[in-house]
Order: sequence, then structure tokens, then C-alpha cells
Amino acid sequence: MADTVQYKLERMVDELDDLERKGIFTRQEIAEIVKQRRKFEYRLKRPSPLKQDFLAYIDYETQLDSLRRLRKKSVARELEKQGDKRRRRNKKSVSDFAGISRIVEIYRIAVMRFKGDLELWFRYLEFCKDKKNGRMKKVLAQLIRFHPKVPGVWIYAAAWEFDHNLNVSAARALMQNGLRVCPHSEDLWVEYLRMELTYLNKLRVRKVALGEEKENVVHDYDMLLDEERRNDDGSNAGTEVSEMKVDLFQEKGLSILQTIYTGAVEALPSSFGLRKRLLEILEATDLTHSEEMHKEMLSDMKRDFSREPEYWDWLARLEMIDSKSISEMSVTPALPQLQKAIQVYEEALQFVPSPMMFNLYIKFLMDAIAPKGGENDPSKVSSPTEDYISHLLMVYEKADVVGCMTEDLACQYVSFYLQLGRFDEARKLADRLCSGKLSDSEKLWILRASMEIKSFTDDTSAPSKDDFQYVLGLLRSALTKVSISQAEDLWLMELNFFAKQKKYLDKLVEMSLISVAKDGGSDDGFSLSSAIVNFMLQKDGIDKARKTYKRFLALPHPGLALYRCCIELEVNLASVGDKDCLANARKLYDSALATYGQDLTLWQNYHSMEVKLGTSETANAVCWRARKTLKNPAAFVAAPDLY
Repeated sequence: MADTVQYKLERMVDELDDLERKGIFTRQEIAEIVKQRRKFEYRLKRPSPLKQDFLAYIDYETQLDSLRRLRKKSVARELEKQGDKRRRRNKKSVSDFAGISRIVEIYRIAVMRFKGDLELWFRYLEFCKDKKNGRMKKVLAQLIRFHPKVPGVWIYAAAWEFDHNLNVSAARALMQNGLRVCPHSEDLWVEYLRMELTYLNKLRVRKVALGEEKENVVHDYDMLLDEERRNDDGSNAGTEVSEMKVDLFQEKGLSILQTIYTGAVEALPSSFGLRKRLLEILEATDLTHSEEMHKEMLSDMKRDFSREPEYWDWLARLEMIDSKSISEMSVTPALPQLQKAIQVYEEALQFVPSPMMFNLYIKFLMDAIAPKGGENDPSKVSSPTEDYISHLLMVYEKADVVGCMTEDLACQYVSFYLQLGRFDEARKLADRLCSGKLSDSEKLWILRASMEIKSFTDDTSAPSKDDFQYVLGLLRSALTKVSISQAEDLWLMELNFFAKQKKYLDKLVEMSLISVAKDGGSDDGFSLSSAIVNFMLQKDGIDKARKTYKRFLALPHPGLALYRCCIELEVNLASVGDKDCLANARKLYDSALATYGQDLTLWQNYHSMEVKLGTSETANAVCWRARKTLKNPAAFVAAPDLY
């Protein structure tokens, strides 16, 4: 390894002598350059060099070459002042090319070492393109050889041939080869079409600039295509020039689009995104008979994607002629585009009566009736949109009737009634939905409970006993359908509502005890018992919280989360000097470890508490018990304060 590095450094002698002779670097600076290069070369000669080693070497050489160019300009200015006799020292020599050659060589070794790193390959290509060192074709050929299945590689190579090398035939050949290797790439098909249309447009612009006849442009294009097809069909005849008055550019462009569209559909018959992109290109290009092509493409899309909700949503929004979004338009019932869009959605429901289709339809109508100006209150919309509000409610009802009402749609349905200010109808709807197929929906129960609680809190008079009893009964009904882990927000809402009602709060605690006894406590995530203990601590203090957690701990499976909550509570108080709380924390730890003896974190926390609040004897005792109890005692790491 040392011999190889020394050999490479010796090959730099001519370059370094030239730099010193020209006065670009001093001898001390050259010594530092050699030192840095030796360090980088040794890194690259390791058994397993890292990608970062190559990049660091490249960055260093790039900065060094930039400094060389700046120094060279400075030396040139000084030579101009001294006269022409010494200007020959500023002519190009070996040092002007060695830096770029070295960077290219480092890149070459790097990409051979990390052949699968596309980012490194493209960085290499960008360097070659920027320096124009004549290696682009060779590097592109290597990249295509190693990554023929990557569409972006073919697109990059064709773009370079088309834009920089100005070789349209090579670009077309690359694109066609790429499509043979990657026929299922949407980007390749789209970029190929754009390239052909761009080239044809360039010929048209040249015709306008030079004043040539229209036929000559298409004749030039056909000549290029015929040249490529000679080996296939043996025909050398030129294209017969038409004498029609139409623009032959538009006619030829449509022919190209039809050919590529046919091939793309055959290769990707189920790609809706590709069809949309090709249609957008057609709409953005002025081509002859584009209306017929447009209708054909829409017909094919309806035939192939009539069962896709995304297609119908796109088609309906396509009816909105303006490029603005619906929310930016002043929508009125007289707007014909909106009526057409609604007809499309109604037709879509006949083909695809699915929850997603209803969701897209409803979102469209919500955007349509939303008032302009950023408000989101349908009750404030102008009177002409009332028909669309009624229509939206009918769509919601239809979704419910056909069995496509999902949890999210149900919540939107109820919320829409609330936005309209129709509370009684929203209340009846929520009651009906919670009693039907969506009885186990957490979101719907939370919405219903929040709706009822808000109605009581907004009322000027205080809630009556019947009101409290109703909300409590609502929670009981919800708990028969929803598990504790799913009803987190519902429980927290109820606790806040009954905070000042001791009688009903006690009933709520009793209900929580029954629920925890039935479902068991939680080891991770939401813990109902922990939430109630913390609530009692904030409301009534430590004594009430301690009584509450003791009741929960007496249940068959209180859960590790409750133990952690209670321990944290007692440790916080013990840290301010309460010795009784420290004793309680130890009891809680011992009780928790009786069930969760293999929990490593629990042992570590116990030991950490003893180190901070206890004595060395108690800390050592916990450490000894942990190592004796754990199946993997080596995993137990004692607190550093112990030693």
C-alpha cells in the first residue's frame, strides 16, 4: 500500500514543479499539498474505504484547483505590468490540466467502488458536464450499463444529447432503448413525447426565422426518421410533400402524439396518471384535429377507469373550465360548469357507489358552497347556494342508505348540521348513527358527547340533574361499544365536565374501576387509571390521589403504566424531603416488580431513586436483587453515582 501511494505522489512531481516555477504556490504550500494528498491516498487504499473519503478528497482537490486559478490570474496581472518578455510563463502547461484529471480519476475509482450509488454517479456526470472534459459519453455509457432499469438514467442521457450535444438522433435512440428496457415507466413515455414535440417546434421556429416553406420543416423531420428506418424496411424514399393549407407542424405533431400514446397505453394500460399527463400535453399543444384526439383519449379513459373514483373526481373537476380552484370562484347555481360537474358525480355513483366516491363528491360540494374570503361556515353563505346545501345533505343521506357511510363521513355529516346551526337535527343524527353500524366508532361517540356537553355549558342556566344523568348514561352506552384505549378523549372530556360535581364524579370513578377490572390496565399508551389519579391529584391533592390509586392497584391487573404514574407521584414528593413518600415509592416498586420482575427499566429506575434519595446500602441491595432476578443480569447497568 505504501509503495502504491508513493508511486502516485511521484507522478505529481512535474505538476508541483510547474506550480512552483510559475509562482502559483510556494515550496511550503506545496509541501502541505503533498502532505494532504498522501493522507487522502492512504484513506483510499484502506481495505474498505468509505464514500466520504472519496468525497472529501474530491472537495479538497476542487478547492485547490479553484485557488490555483485565482493565483494564476493574479500572476498574469503581475506579468502584464512587467512586460511581454515574461508572459510566456503564463502559458498553459501540465499544472492546468492535472487537477481536473485527478478529480476525474477519483470519481472513476469511487463509482467503480460504489456502483449502486446513483447520487455519486450523477455528481460525477455534473462535474464532467461543467468542466467539458469530453468524458460525458463514456461515463453515461457506463452508467447505463450498470443501471439500465433506472428510467432517470435514460432521461438524463437523452436530455444531455438533446440539449448540450445537439444530437437529436442519439437522444431519440436513447429514449427508445430506454422504453424497451423500462416499458412501464411513466416518466420515460412523457419525456419522450415532450422531446419529439420540442424538436418539431424547434424546426418550426427555424422555418419562421429563415422564411422557409412549411413543407420543408416536416420534410426535414421525416428525413431524419426515414434515415433511422432504412435498416428496418429498406425504403430510402423521401416523404411526399402535401399541398394542403393546414400547418403541417400541427399535423405531424398530432401523428407523433398518437403513436406515442398508443405505445404508452399498451405498455401501461392501468396507469391513470400517465393518461392525465399525456392529455395535459395535448391540451397545452396547438395541434390539428386535437379535438378528435381529445375525445378519443377521454373515451379510452372512461372505458378503462370507470371503476376508479379518482377518474370520476378528475373528470368532474375537468368540467370547471377556469384554471382557478373551486374555492376561488364565485359559485352560483347558474354556473353551468358546476352543474356539469355534479352530473358527472351523479353518473359516477352509478358506476362506483363506494365510500371513497362519496367522500370525493362531498369534498367537491363543500368546496363549492364554502363562502369566498376564507370563512368556513355554511350558515353564512348567500341564498343562491342553498340549493347546493340541500343537495349535499341528500348526498350524505344517499351514502347512508347505500351502506357507504364511514366513520369520517358520519362525523362530517353531523358537523355539517352543526355548522348550519341545526343542532336538534345533528343530535338526532348522531344518536341514530351511534345506534347503528357505527356504534363502535370512537370519533362519533366523542363528537356526540362533546356536542351534548357543549350544549349544556353554552346554556345560560346551570345543567340540571337530568342533564348530568344523561351525559353519564351516554358514557355508559359508549363504553359498551368502545374499549378504554379507544375512548381516551371521551374519558378526559367527561372528567372535566364532572369536575365540580362530586356525586357524579364519584360515579364516574366507579365506572372507571369497573372498566379497568373488566379490560385490565395498560402497560403502555393511554392509562385510564393514571389519568384519573392525576386528575384527583390536581383537584383534591395527594391524599385523595393516594386513596384513588390504592383502589386501582387492588384490581387484578392494574397495569405497569399505573405503577409508573404512582411511583413518579411519590418520588416527586420524596425529593422535597417527605420520607413517608419515599417509603411509599419503595412499596410501589416492590409491588410492581413482583409482577414485572423482568422489566429492566423498572429496576434501573428503582436503583436510580435509591442512589439519589436513599443510602448506599439500599442502592446496593436493589442492585444485588436486580442482578439475581433478571435473566440477563449483564444488561443491568447500575447508576454511575453508586461508584
